[in-house]
Amino acid sequence: MRRPKQRFIPALLSCSVGLVLAACGGGETESESASATVSNTSGSTTEDPTDDPTTSGSDSQSSGETTPSGSDSNSDSDTTEGPTTDPTTGPTTDPSTTDPSTTDPTDPSTTDPSTTDPSTTDPTDATTDPTDATTDDPSTTTGDPEPCEPGDTEGMMGMVEKSFLWVANTDQGSIAKIDTLAVTELARYRSGPTSENNHSPSRTAVSADGRFVVVNNRGTARITMIAANEEDCIDKNNDNVITTSQNPNDLLAWGQPDDWTDECIIWSTKLPAEVGDFGAGPRGVTWNIGTWNYDTCQYEDPKIYVGYRPQDNVAHMAILNSTTGAIEDTVEINPWNVGNNGWGPYGAALDADQNVWFTGLRGNVYRIDANDNSVQTWAPPGNAQFYGMTVDSDGRTWTGGCSGPVYRFDPNDQSFTAVPNTQACHRGVAADREGHIWIASNGPCGLVEVDADTATLVEFHNLNPCSTPVGVSVDTEGFVWLVDQNQGAWKIDPLNPADKTFLPVSNTHYTYSDMTGGQLQSVLPQ
Repeated sequence: MRRPKQRFIPALLSCSVGLVLAACGGGETESESASATVSNTSGSTTEDPTDDPTTSGSDSQSSGETTPSGSDSNSDSDTTEGPTTDPTTGPTTDPSTTDPSTTDPTDPSTTDPSTTDPSTTDPTDATTDPTDATTDDPSTTTGDPEPCEPGDTEGMMGMVEKSFLWVANTDQGSIAKIDTLAVTELARYRSGPTSENNHSPSRTAVSADGRFVVVNNRGTARITMIAANEEDCIDKNNDNVITTSQNPNDLLAWGQPDDWTDECIIWSTKLPAEVGDFGAGPRGVTWNIGTWNYDTCQYEDPKIYVGYRPQDNVAHMAILNSTTGAIEDTVEINPWNVGNNGWGPYGAALDADQNVWFTGLRGNVYRIDANDNSVQTWAPPGNAQFYGMTVDSDGRTWTGGCSGPVYRFDPNDQSFTAVPNTQACHRGVAADREGHIWIASNGPCGLVEVDADTATLVEFHNLNPCSTPVGVSVDTEGFVWLVDQNQGAWKIDPLNPADKTFLPVSNTHYTYSDMTGGQLQSVLPQ
């Protein structure tokens, strides 16, 4: 049964997020043919202010990582309780008429009342004295106002007027910026320097306020951050002009690691992944939302968690400073020896307590405790075959098997539940705010919709064109986006999935993760 047609339109953030910046696996065959015409040099870390399974059926991929067997049988109801705990161009249609370019709601100077400088107000002034008996606000009659809490109205940034989908162009070594309201590609940015060969970007992850995106390069172990809005870009050459990409064909030069032209590239960091091993490169990535500041009514200093493999049988989740890209801490998982352990952490997502969840390729489920960075592990049922993953607003982890069923893991009772009739090669997974989970399917080709509470299949949605669906994300308005590796991107109305728009996007797109920032927004306090 479909839910009532009532769209949840979230504010950009319930409370401001302050970023203070200087302005199918074990058998996967992954086509990593990106930019092989340039010479490869050992890049340096700069801080300026798989992957592709050849799926069951006919979807063969020429990309370097191999073909899943697809022989797992699916039980109609498979619930397993008890964990194994380890202490250690242009669209074909455009339903949107909103012009997102007129206002920047993410600029706290214009939309966030919490940015008002308290020093400009004289507390003894009778016109502003909280004890002034002429006020009608009873909350001001008791002296100092109550401190704001996450989810309070203080710190609201207003409704979303800018929303972007960030698509990795794997063969080009670039990332496409797509306006989700107008359904058009606005710009492209290099994900790394051309002095390094075969970046092969895949995962992209957007900050909770939508102002920044990071992109992981599997081939060169490089992670790069880009600003979504020119207000956050850095005028490196002090010419009072922000030099940045203006359209999809305007891919600006980036020669040496610390010498990029596009001034919306903020920093780029080389991770210490195992040299020369493609599987060791960074994949799973998520932001946290930072620390709540009661004085400013904002989250501040968010971190970036990114997984890679530094050596055989060891995995790392590095914790990066979002301002500089510097590695501040590292969580080690040792041994890393379950599933296709030639790859590092494969997918990552955040829960409402800011715990970071991640999975191995056809491996375990892991949680990093937000308080002390301790790691807990759960071993899934044997037919799980985890590939893509996400966390919903109730803290449940969802995974797509390739090949295998869709699984839900509930940390409250520590149970795994298989969704009946979902045996396929699944890829990316996303959760909306209306209680449904969306999963890319390669065989058959389309989009799976699951009821989160009942763990039952709602509907399988066919797409045309449909080649190799990979990443799925939910944008700030609640629309579902599916990226097809060889075609482009679909925008789908979750309340009426027949209402969908296709945007052709050039190049190939092995792209996953929170491509819109919707996953972080779904777990923010409301």
